[in-house]
Amino acid sequence: MKYLIVGLGNAGDEYSDTRHNIGFTVLDALARTSNASFKDRRYGFVCSLKHKGREFVLLKPTTFMNLSGNAVRYWLQKEKIPVENLLVIVDDLALPLGSFRMRPKGGAGGHNGLAHIISTLGTDNYARIRIGIGSNFRKGSQVDYVLSVWDEEEKKILSKSIPTVSEMILSFGTAGTELTMTAFNKAGKMTENSGEEGK
Repeated sequence: MKYLIVGLGNAGDEYSDTRHNIGFTVLDALARTSNASFKDRRYGFVCSLKHKGREFVLLKPTTFMNLSGNAVRYWLQKEKIPVENLLVIVDDLALPLGSFRMRPKGGAGGHNGLAHIISTLGTDNYARIRIGIGSNFRKGSQVDYVLSVWDEEEKKILSKSIPTVSEMILSFGTAGTELTMTAFNKAGKMTENSGEEGK
């Protein structure tokens, strides 16, 4: 069984370590723990790793966020991976910093990367893990906020979440979406504000 795991972000040193690039950050961490290394391929940086008989193709698109669907469609077709084996890692302003949540499908929730994937594939029926980046910005400064780098305190919070999200990715392939949600979504809510819901 083969799975395509897509971490959304923007390519280029100027975007490295920014909030919008949390998808890249997660895949980099997973690749490091698996001794895998990314190679610059068509539409993205790609590597693969094996875990419990499954193959995970990790993709960091280089199409820029607003055209992410082009990379996703190409690698699904190239690797002959069905859309039900697609998992997208994405940042979410509506979730508190460091929280995370898997969903089996759903709309874009205002995220341009998800919107382009849905438009390109013609379906929103694919799994995604949303990672909270918080919303500590003044009105009108959302773009600056998501494209700015993490401060040291934020990095400490994320360092506790990212290893668990890496486990979720592997569980997606070995146990499936529903069991992964049952096993991990509660842990992802531990850092959320009481009663707060994401999109």
